[in-house]
Amino acid sequence: MQTTNMSEFRKDLKKYLNFVTDDHETVIINRGEKKAAVIISLDEYNSFMETNYLLSSKKNAERLESALNKANNGETFTKDLIKE
Repeated sequence: MQTTNMSEFRKDLKKYLNFVTDDHETVIINRGEKKAAVIISLDEYNSFMETNYLLSSKKNAERLESALNKANNGETFTKDLIKE
């Protein structure tokens, strides 16, 4: 995680954006007086949004948790594909 202030961020914009996009780092820009902004890559943002969507329904969250528990306990199976 990288932390900077507005002046440094403006001065080295390309460097900080490269941290975010190339190194998958999070950049926090302190703006003073308990104000800050966070910059993350689009891939990371999309991942957060997908996770939020999948967990937004209680029923779906329970299904996902159950599936994870089964996989972690070795309760898996294989199935052949149907060829037409």
